[in-house]
Amino acid sequence: MADTIWSIVLFVIGLVISTVIIYVVTKLFGEREGIKHALAAALIGSAVYGVVYFIFGHDFLAALIGGIVWLLALKALYSFGWIKALIIAVIIWIISGLVGFILPTGPGPL
Repeated sequence: MADTIWSIVLFVIGLVISTVIIYVVTKLFGEREGIKHALAAALIGSAVYGVVYFIFGHDFLAALIGGIVWLLALKALYSFGWIKALIIAVIIWIISGLVGFILPTGPGPL
């Protein structure tokens, strides 16, 4: 039971952090959509990666397919062009990677 609660807490924290990163990056690129679009993009990203990793495992192919599907979702949510969507997605992935590297995300000694 405690593991389930901890997993939910970590998911919500990750979702909030992803939402903020997406929101800030899209605002820097002049998008007018609000935090709801960023939350939708973060939720879709989590769902896409969860399904793709479940189907394909944790390898490069899964990351590539998940990234492409998330890119399509980001493009559709924000009505970006392909190049702008790709640039924004790469910036979001870089910032998310840095944040994930800096912040502890699991239980255990820090």
